[in-house]
Amino acid sequence: MIAHEIAARVRAREVSAAAVVEEALARIAVHNGLVNAFTDVTAERARAEAAAVDRAIARGDDAGSLAGVPFAAKNLFGLAGIVTRAGSRIERTHAPARADAFAVARLRAAGAVCLGALNMDEYAYGFTTENTHDGPVRNPHDPARIAGGSSGGSGAALAAGFCAVTLATDTNGSIRVPASLCGVYGLKPTFGRLSRAGAYPFVASLDHVGPMARDVASLALAYDAMQGDDPADPAQARRPVAPVSGAVSGALVPRTLRVARLGGHFGGEGAARAAADRVAVALGANEEATFPDAAVLRAAAFLVTASEGAAVHLADLRARADEFDPLVRDRLLAGALIPAQWVHRAQKIRREIARRAGALFARFDVLVAPATPCAATTIGQDGLVLGGESVPLRPHFGVFTQPVSAIGLPVLAVPVPGAAAGLPIGVQLIGAPWQEAALFSAAAGLEAAGVCAAPLAAAFAS
Repeated sequence: MIAHEIAARVRAREVSAAAVVEEALARIAVHNGLVNAFTDVTAERARAEAAAVDRAIARGDDAGSLAGVPFAAKNLFGLAGIVTRAGSRIERTHAPARADAFAVARLRAAGAVCLGALNMDEYAYGFTTENTHDGPVRNPHDPARIAGGSSGGSGAALAAGFCAVTLATDTNGSIRVPASLCGVYGLKPTFGRLSRAGAYPFVASLDHVGPMARDVASLALAYDAMQGDDPADPAQARRPVAPVSGAVSGALVPRTLRVARLGGHFGGEGAARAAADRVAVALGANEEATFPDAAVLRAAAFLVTASEGAAVHLADLRARADEFDPLVRDRLLAGALIPAQWVHRAQKIRREIARRAGALFARFDVLVAPATPCAATTIGQDGLVLGGESVPLRPHFGVFTQPVSAIGLPVLAVPVPGAAAGLPIGVQLIGAPWQEAALFSAAAGLEAAGVCAAPLAAAFAS
């Protein structure tokens, strides 16, 4: 399913939105038992929304840029009428959401049709989506492997062809990690660009929302539709809407971008390094740049994540601790014990390194770095070997994404087929604040050159 192609065909009356939705629902019914991407399928809602799109087209009305496009949302986005699980056992005991989250409502206003909610790590605190309560999401490219996280359902649903766009969140890499492991495109926009209203919070000073899709044009349409001022999110920057769809054809930014490959902390090894090098060469990067104090910034992000995340859940940690995933509970309890002066220092470090990193963008428009240290690992695996050292798997899947998140830079993750022996792996295109258009221009060039692509997983291609 390619979103921009579906929308064009629906608007031209070559196919009905209802037919597109029925095909998607049938595919989910057959295959979701294996992949475990969906936790809730809202079939009747989807049929009603598709019928409304078809009626609008029959009247000659503008049905929207995403007319009839099936999408789904990570289950921490509010969907009217169903419980917002946030991957947890605790939240599912609460009442259903009364309204859609802002991002969901924006996609629906553009004509997209909501199929339901997607599996995730509990409270978005993880990188593997091996959910204790709903079961692991299985990577469509190899069901014995993880899909990444915390937006694992969002990546897997695309790679399996269940829908054409997904909504996800990214605090420390939760869009870019599953995009890399599932072989799809994902955007973490500049912090404050998109409203987070109606999405269950994790870390207020780090949380982002963004779209995922299987091609650059569709990702651009979804991102453009999600933009809009929303006073309900106090962290949202009050900036004019900045469409990027034109950048896909090179209309908004110069075709020649100043590109550098990040070295040092972001060097990578094996398939991760090979993929990033391939992208850098294709974009004409002839210089290696150094990101300031990436490891220090990552440490600051760990402190802020643990402390702010714990603050959200203090009441339940006291009263319902046994209902948490034990790994999540233990990290949150540790976060609750972090001294305030450590967190204050971590926030100061973030501001200082953001200032220093800004100097890179006086010289470059796009920085290239691996998205994950390796391709998808097997479900249940606990460790990795990086640089000859054995390290815990879960925190180290964010080794390349976490420093960038910590200072809110926009990042577009692109998939590089063939770099990891039969498995996909992704690369980060990192830009200056508010310069998402440059990233889309670079990604479109890579896609046109055949360097990046997001084919369906082989088992789901027929």
